[in-house]
Amino acid sequence: MLPLEGLSAPAPLPDAAGDGVPIAARNRLIATADRLMQGRWRIFEVEVENLGPEWDWFLDPRTGVRAPADRFAATIDHRNPAVVGNIKHVWELSRHHHLTVLSAAYFLTEEARYAERVREQLRSWWRMNPFLTGIHWTSGIEIGMRLIAWTWVRRLLEGWPHARDLFEENPAFRRQLIDHQKYLARIQSCGSSANNHLIAELSGLFVSTCAFPFADHAALWRDRAASALRREIQRQTFPDGINRELAADYHGYVLELLLAAALEGEASGYPLGSEAWTTIRSMMDALAAIVDCTNRPPRQGDSDEAHGLLLDPPAYNRWKDLLVTGTRLFGPLAWWPDVEPESVRSSLWTTMVRPPQLPGGRPVARPHLFPHAGFAILRTGLGEDEIWCVCDHGPLGFLSTAAHGHADALSIELRIGGVELLADPGTYCYHGEPIWRSYFRSTRAHNTLELAGMDQSSSGGSFLWLRHARAWLMEASGLSGGKRARWQAAHAGYSLLKPPAIHERTIELNREARYLVIHDVVRSEGDHDGRLIFHLGPGIRADLEDDKAVLGWNRDEKGKRAVLTLPQELSWITVQGDGESPAGWYSERFGKKEPTTSLMGRGIFGGGRRFTTRLQF
Repeated sequence: MLPLEGLSAPAPLPDAAGDGVPIAARNRLIATADRLMQGRWRIFEVEVENLGPEWDWFLDPRTGVRAPADRFAATIDHRNPAVVGNIKHVWELSRHHHLTVLSAAYFLTEEARYAERVREQLRSWWRMNPFLTGIHWTSGIEIGMRLIAWTWVRRLLEGWPHARDLFEENPAFRRQLIDHQKYLARIQSCGSSANNHLIAELSGLFVSTCAFPFADHAALWRDRAASALRREIQRQTFPDGINRELAADYHGYVLELLLAAALEGEASGYPLGSEAWTTIRSMMDALAAIVDCTNRPPRQGDSDEAHGLLLDPPAYNRWKDLLVTGTRLFGPLAWWPDVEPESVRSSLWTTMVRPPQLPGGRPVARPHLFPHAGFAILRTGLGEDEIWCVCDHGPLGFLSTAAHGHADALSIELRIGGVELLADPGTYCYHGEPIWRSYFRSTRAHNTLELAGMDQSSSGGSFLWLRHARAWLMEASGLSGGKRARWQAAHAGYSLLKPPAIHERTIELNREARYLVIHDVVRSEGDHDGRLIFHLGPGIRADLEDDKAVLGWNRDEKGKRAVLTLPQELSWITVQGDGESPAGWYSERFGKKEPTTSLMGRGIFGGGRRFTTRLQF
């Protein structure tokens, strides 16, 4: 191990880095930091009021269960809620995002109280979590996240007189740092688990060995992490720039991790290279293409609100932050949304370094079809009355498990002026509530057709799909402009039925007359009982009479209205969440669900009969 005088800190931010932070973003951050100083912080849907200098790092604040703190990590079943509670709620605080928020508040104000609280909590965590002991050593992704957080805490506390005492000259930190790095150098997610977890592990190892090259093997670990990251960036990204997990929130999470790694590499003199930066840029361009007029992407697949690096209040608009970061690092294209800086992170990130000069090849016009990821966007022009409709004909997810995919082939998500009319219900939970986990990722929870009460794909567990529905595009025309846009696709997820069935769906958007038509056809030699389901977004009122639903909502204190004419061959009912049955629910964020309205039409499908739905705005 290096002598103390040889220990370095992460590359510091420029002296004037804080000057570019917008006043509103600065004020929001400081207000959040002040609430943290009072012990107040939100862990998913749970409002914690007593997050003081000492915190029980093993407590699940949702269930009150305390996870093991003194057992060998490999003997702890972190999937068993009776043992650990809701593990996501236990792990979340130990990602130390709240400490990067406090450190950012110190950086902007130079008020020592924020840094002192960080010191108290880090010392507590290091003392209570010796190597391979307790629940916080059971998952590599958590270890990688902590390493990124510690790097940024140290960077942001550079001006604090006690920073070096807390970090480089502190044996407890050096021991924890090297133990974390050693863990990730030897144990990494592999096989069917090598998804965003592996990206987080490699990013954490690379960032920390760039910033704190203390261990005897730090240079070797850094070079291996860099090589693996370069490989995984390509492997986990479609050629059209979309993350292969096909979960929009994970696209953002992985993009944040890659930015943290790439920027750290440039700042420390160990660049990931132009190929990695080019893929990061393509992910930015894809994000700019898929967002609606409020700069929000689809809600496709799983979401657990994961952040690669948090320097703002948790409720900040991460998508605007990423787009501002992309604008500053790569330059905006003519079709990119016009976004104003409103966060701390984008301001600080983009003062660190500039990416290398990259070759061209960026899209000259907004893409509407993503052939590799398998979805199309039918939309009118941007603005408060923009019609935005995402149509899914892609694979279920990444690798054989498709861990974060949902059984949503041929589903649609439709917004007008950013308001969700036909909504993707979201995720709600991962562990501890298998009925709800099953519902939110099921076919019946999405705006598509369910046959024989079955999911299109066969589940083998909360993060495992045993059989994947195969979907394909049949036609896509008029997506980039003109009077009409048309999309047609099919999937064979019901090929195991007797007789086998193919679901075929066509969607047409008339931009001039402002209506959308959906045609559903089941190709089968026999008939099957089925349900055509449309889930309305929160705040959407529905007055259903026979086969016609009048939809109403408010936007900017103005009443809005649309008419949904449903296939009269089906028997239609409205379903709203009643607290028990998993139907008629919407999850705005992880851990929270609320009742909403679903329209369900039951009938007999097959023989090529067409069922037509029309939505008039």
